[in-house]
Amino acid sequence: MRKFLSFKVAASVMAVFATPALAEEAGEFEYMNACAACHGEGGKGNGPVSSLMTVVSPPLTGLAAANDGDFPMQSVLAIIDGRADVRAHGSGMPVWGAVFNDPLAATVSGQSADYITRGRILSLAYYLESIQE
Repeated sequence: MRKFLSFKVAASVMAVFATPALAEEAGEFEYMNACAACHGEGGKGNGPVSSLMTVVSPPLTGLAAANDGDFPMQSVLAIIDGRADVRAHGSGMPVWGAVFNDPLAATVSGQSADYITRGRILSLAYYLESIQE
């Protein structure tokens, strides 16, 4: 089931970003713009604003190791899009699902805004999977 889901999800991302290389670049771009300030460029939890937070910004490179070697894709997606609440700064981590929603991109690409948003979030999650140690 997981392989089938991964194939369906990957096919959706490829439809949005055209090639695997572009999808990987898109995920890294999303990470650097939305996550690196807190979690650091390398995902170690040492971003430039992490020292200003009231809660430790966790490293993101050990998610698979903490999950018996399996990257917790569904949990990561739920955290990014806001379905799972993560406490930071004394409140929930920013919900990126709404931030990644770009109706203009949907107009230009001919895809629905929801489709574009899901592709951006999925690319980000795949990037996080790629930086696991």
